[in-house]
Amino acid sequence: MPLPKRRFSRSRRDKRRTQIHLKAASVTKCSQCASPLVTHQICTVCGYYRGRAVVAVKTKKSA
Repeated sequence: MPLPKRRFSRSRRDKRRTQIHLKAASVTKCSQCASPLVTHQICTVCGYYRGRAVVAVKTKKSA
């Protein structure tokens, strides 16, 4: 396997690594209940995805 003949300098290495980072997840509002929602996910509050009921959500019983 080929190996580099010389060592990469710190600046060259760090310039390459500047593009490697995490991006914040985009958050939108649910179309049914307007709660904050990560895109392309089923709403955990009402169970809707793209205007359709997908999952039946259990409601909390008040004691």
